[in-house]
Amino acid sequence: MLNAAIYGLGRWGNRLVESVQGSGKIQVVKGISRDPAKHQEFSQKTGIKVVSSYGRVLKDPEIGAVILATPHSLHLKQIQQAAKAGKHVFCEKPLTLTRKTAEKAVEACRAAGVTLSIGFNRRHAPSFVEMMNRIRAGAIGDVLHVEATHSGPTGYNLDAASWRSTRAEAPAGGMTARGIHTLDGMIQIAGPVASVYAFSDKRKVAPEVDMDDTTSMLLKFAGGATGSLSTVFVTADLYRMHVFGSKGWIEMRGDTELITRGLQGQPERITLPAADKEKAELEAFADAVAEKKNFVVPPEEAINGVAVLEAIVASAAKGKPIKIQ
Repeated sequence: MLNAAIYGLGRWGNRLVESVQGSGKIQVVKGISRDPAKHQEFSQKTGIKVVSSYGRVLKDPEIGAVILATPHSLHLKQIQQAAKAGKHVFCEKPLTLTRKTAEKAVEACRAAGVTLSIGFNRRHAPSFVEMMNRIRAGAIGDVLHVEATHSGPTGYNLDAASWRSTRAEAPAGGMTARGIHTLDGMIQIAGPVASVYAFSDKRKVAPEVDMDDTTSMLLKFAGGATGSLSTVFVTADLYRMHVFGSKGWIEMRGDTELITRGLQGQPERITLPAADKEKAELEAFADAVAEKKNFVVPPEEAINGVAVLEAIVASAAKGKPIKIQ
């Protein structure tokens, strides 16, 4: 059993704790917050004590890992501190906000010999798992193009005082909250991204909220495939990825629905049973720790995804494509 502490007890931090209640592989035994008094109800409900000192938690020999559900700009320092203390790290996405800091985070964990995982829960969506299995088996031939979107109405409910509502913490509109998931999937499918041409605008979010809400990107992958990605923060929910290959195509909509079609015949619709994605990702992290694996998400994929995020902002600002080295 992997004993973990969680830093960050907002809505998503609570969801992560909830997902592993009763797990036989990982349990959250301590919470960390700048203001523990705000989380008395959480402690009463879960039996988990909440403290204010990250440093003291890192010195606790009973704790083997930390789960970071904190502002993105804090990740690098918190990862480096955990790695130095010999604690394994599960970090919510995005890993960091720049390629340079992502590389430093990866290197800190590699040097310390601790496991690093990133909160890409959508990797564990049944539809995505099945789609990847079929693509890798050659069902649609060579990948030529990928279309993806991860959109929703989140922008209408943003609190201007929240760190999630600032360009500094949430660059490129809904990318850090939603689109980063589809980008991660696209990189798994088509390989590293080599260039980005992006457009990003503020259309409908409240005037006091300093961030974009409509972002679209054209991608060129190093392996030759092309892609288009969008994230709209002020529309109805849609999570979709459509992969076109030389022998047909396959599309996922949401976590449990797939549609596939070969060069001949009619589309095939597949409905899969739902799964707890958060429990799956945290248990996969625990398994990697037990197996002494350094990384759950391949570091080159994690770093490329952050480099793309950085390039989206630069491209939208400059109005031209940005190459990724």
